[in-house]
Amino acid sequence: MQTAFTPEQLADPHIAESEAILRKCVHCGFCTATCPTYVTLGNELDSPRGRIYLIKDMLENGRPADTEIVTHVDRCLSCLACMTTCPSGVNYMHLVDHARAHIEKTYRRPLIDRLTRRLLAMVLPYPARFRAALSLAGLGRPFAGLFRRIGPLKPLGAMLALAPARVPKKSASALPGVRGAQGERKGRVALLSGCAQPVLDPGINDAAIRLLTRLGIEVVVAAGEGCCGALVHHMGREADALDAARRNVDAWTAELDKGGLDAVIITASGCGTTIKDYGFMLRLDPAYADKAARVSALAKDITEYLTGLDLPEPATPSGLTVAYHSACSMQHGQKIVREPKALLSRAGFAVKEPREGHLCCGSAGTYNILQPEIAARLGARKVKNIEATGAALVATGNIGCMTQIATGSDLPVVHTVELLDWAYGGPKPDGVPAG
Repeated sequence: MQTAFTPEQLADPHIAESEAILRKCVHCGFCTATCPTYVTLGNELDSPRGRIYLIKDMLENGRPADTEIVTHVDRCLSCLACMTTCPSGVNYMHLVDHARAHIEKTYRRPLIDRLTRRLLAMVLPYPARFRAALSLAGLGRPFAGLFRRIGPLKPLGAMLALAPARVPKKSASALPGVRGAQGERKGRVALLSGCAQPVLDPGINDAAIRLLTRLGIEVVVAAGEGCCGALVHHMGREADALDAARRNVDAWTAELDKGGLDAVIITASGCGTTIKDYGFMLRLDPAYADKAARVSALAKDITEYLTGLDLPEPATPSGLTVAYHSACSMQHGQKIVREPKALLSRAGFAVKEPREGHLCCGSAGTYNILQPEIAARLGARKVKNIEATGAALVATGNIGCMTQIATGSDLPVVHTVELLDWAYGGPKPDGVPAG
């Protein structure tokens, strides 16, 4: 793609990066075939290629975002299926992230939209606040249907509909400290506690810690770590995202210096995609560029790390048939495709893959709140394909996907690591049928 940025514009490293990305696009349109919003809406401007044209025009002309570009960029899930499909290596992730930051700086959203986004940014990344909000959600749940019929209030209705009826008890797995390896110590890792996941389903990190320590891995939850920054990053709140990244880099660097780390383990694939990008996000910060790159190099999804361990024979192979849902952030963001399925198969599960596995379920961080109608259509499509496998349960590696799929299906939806923990001597996850 030809560009016409001025030398003055290209002096801005963010513009220079986006210009280099734009020049790689050859207009081929392969991305349209795998883009969930284009497949759903049929609008060229709701495809990666269409958004690329809009972003190019906005940045090249140095103009503020307008309603048209905000509408179509907001509809992007950042599922990154387009990057898997693209034959030219266009880094759409970095381009759309730049566009969102530009939108946040130059566009004034309607009042209700601004307040909703501010509420999400002030609550979701903070476990104590999020827990309190979920505890209060019962008061508003009777009004969810009403809110979902009023345009500007639809996100509030979606929030209430997604809120669990019961908030799980806090788990000690979120507390800072060291969990010693059982038997001979074979490794040492830091585990991301995170923000939304330990509130919605603390059993996921509980299972990861149990499994890792049984396998001889010492697990550290570092003091000071928290939200990875993905939620605010994808809303264009770049300063907030970089602050979160710096906080985590500091926490894990301290553990690196203290006792060394083989890896930084992440059990939410959406977080993993962002943490693996810390090196890029903080590349212009001289105080953090090297440290962030070091952390990104250590970041591994739990299944990615387990694949490199010498696993024993499963203690309780169940033989259950599992539909494996590969989260977009797993298969497209991190390019982890084979490992989770291979681990489940080795642990004694019969693994089935749903049709259209490349298409997003509609969760995408806060997307199923901010774009509830598109998310609902994608969710229904995903559930239909999952249930068509005839599987007894669903396994996936991302808390957002778990929540989204569970709202549309009666099948048990569990994290991959919970099933692996069970197979290798841990407790049976709640809701999973007997083998």
